[in-house]
Amino acid sequence: MKILGIDSSGMVASVAIVQDDVLIAEYTMNHKRTHSETLLPMIDEIVKTSETKLEELDAIAIAAGPGSFTGLRIGAATAKGLAMSIDKPIIPVNTCEGLAFNMWGTEGLICPIMDARRNQVYTGLYQVLGGIEVIMDQQPMDIHELIQKINQLSEDKLSQKESSPNTQVTFLGDGVPIYADIIWDEIKIPCKLAPASMNRQRAASIAAYGEMLYKEKRFIDADDFAPEYLRKSQAERVRSEKN
Repeated sequence: MKILGIDSSGMVASVAIVQDDVLIAEYTMNHKRTHSETLLPMIDEIVKTSETKLEELDAIAIAAGPGSFTGLRIGAATAKGLAMSIDKPIIPVNTCEGLAFNMWGTEGLICPIMDARRNQVYTGLYQVLGGIEVIMDQQPMDIHELIQKINQLSEDKLSQKESSPNTQVTFLGDGVPIYADIIWDEIKIPCKLAPASMNRQRAASIAAYGEMLYKEKRFIDADDFAPEYLRKSQAERVRSEKN
């Protein structure tokens, strides 16, 4: 099985090919240039260097949101165009679950946070020891409310006298450097930040997780795919306020 993974949900643009649980190629860029400039050339590069024909792909896995509205639209258009041209399905992967997959095998809670501005983050809570267990579905949330939620989850476990890895948490995502001071000030349980190799979107995780979802028949026709924004764009919010 051969899966192309694409993630353009944040500042990072990343593409990868995974075949039968092996990472064949990955190209990740997190520096200045826009996704409209980089995404298709990156796909072309890894396809050529890995000697892969697009027709050999079984499916295209895409970070489906939340995230940057522009980035999600570019990724969706790219994935749909490729999938339709080769008549292959799309595997939508929740962006926060894709980020959590970076930390596969890590004990405790995994908390991706993507900056949504004004103290808001896109986030979810997961455990990823033997699979992705969703503790809290991805959603937009105030950063202070998120920390309170994590503290409460751990307090509940301790009050029940359960031995649980929930009593520690690992944060990752582009929201970490922005909200690190708040995290350190308000978190009441052991906490760590993911290292540079794991703390941003990676198409390798999207493709690898997508391969698992494909085996579970969790894929759709390209025509049916649309990004999951979770909230209105800034322009839509401004129009709503004016009206």
